[in-house]
Amino acid sequence: MKADLSRYRFQRALRPFSFPVAMIACLTGVALAWADGAVIDGAFPERVWQPLQILLILLGGVLAQAGVNLINDYADIHLIRRQPGPEAERIVKAIRFNFVCGMLCFLFAALIALYLITLTGLELLLICLLGLAGALGYTLSPVNYKNRGLGVVMVFWLMGVLMISGSHLAAGGELSWQVFWQTIPVSLLVSALLLSNELRDFESDREQGLQTLTVRAGFERGCRLYQLLLLLVWLCVGLFWFVGLLPYAWVLLPALILLIRPLGLLRTSRLERGRLPPTTARALMGFGVLYCLALILPSFSI
Repeated sequence: MKADLSRYRFQRALRPFSFPVAMIACLTGVALAWADGAVIDGAFPERVWQPLQILLILLGGVLAQAGVNLINDYADIHLIRRQPGPEAERIVKAIRFNFVCGMLCFLFAALIALYLITLTGLELLLICLLGLAGALGYTLSPVNYKNRGLGVVMVFWLMGVLMISGSHLAAGGELSWQVFWQTIPVSLLVSALLLSNELRDFESDREQGLQTLTVRAGFERGCRLYQLLLLLVWLCVGLFWFVGLLPYAWVLLPALILLIRPLGLLRTSRLERGRLPPTTARALMGFGVLYCLALILPSFSI
């Protein structure tokens, strides 16, 4: 199959529909810090809860997400070069332009992270370095998690657990096993969002020789995994409520409505399936906002 230049244009490579990943991950980290009492007991509460500080956490997360998205297609260059001609060269130029923009996003995110590190300490530095190494390895050789079928697993850790934990630290919280467990529902939805992207592009990825998880496992198994991820999210919510980690779990019930549309799109036509990623992103956004609310509500209890 001949590669399509439109797939690699900046607007599509940026994948703005995925920005809720970073925003919700960062907000979850801030909410966990609030729930931990950082606003009262933190080492620098007078700084943490300034609007500028929270905006910097969100901006840094979105820039990191944009960087990951923009370098995502760099590994496709060797496949595109197998199709000589002016169209292939234009695609390669587009991918390289996106890559440079992605690295600039990482640079600005790193500058924000350095400022936040001066307020929090070296724990945040370690998380940022792990996140950067993982983001670069996601699509760049020789690691290239994406083409090894490990993308869904890696974003769980990179854009889920690590980003939430880093935001939690930046907002004055302290890492603990409880915080780790509380990152899991959102991290599972982050993986589901990436998987929805793979399901949307299944045919084109297979025809171009990209070895994503969905291509390796097959479309039907990819659909089942997507359903399993969503089920695990709600099993976690139920478990957290049962053990007392999320006493206001009922707040999340309206988010179930947002799952109807993406689940209905799973086995539709290739054209209709194009709406699967944005509808999954909306489900993530809705769940994430309500999850943050459920986390902070106990702090208002008398």
